[in-house]
Amino acid sequence: MVIVCTLLSGVAQILLKMGAIHPMPHLDPGSPASIAAFLMALLGNTPLVAGYSLHACNALLLILALRDGELSVLYPIYSLSYVWVIGLSMYFFHDQLNPWKICGVLLVMTGVGLLGRASTSKA
Repeated sequence: MVIVCTLLSGVAQILLKMGAIHPMPHLDPGSPASIAAFLMALLGNTPLVAGYSLHACNALLLILALRDGELSVLYPIYSLSYVWVIGLSMYFFHDQLNPWKICGVLLVMTGVGLLGRASTSKA
């Protein structure tokens, strides 16, 4: 269940970035019409709404997973969402990997592997 959460979180982050790229109307702080136009533009921003919806689903699944699992094991697995975000960013936004990102991904994956190994050896 936590692995699904990592995927949902990664996709949600990409959708939020796509939604942030959409043009938005200029907000005039004193004008109610400007605020209403801004709110309507937010609701019409499909990637943004989808990203927040996926984050909500992600939160519900994570709550369910944490009910029966150990936080010290499950939450580091959740950090794999950072790995998904890097991969998806490279695909959708043509982000470049540098040595620091590669080291970070390797550290996250090594840590998750060590925690998984430690939790199975306890049983």
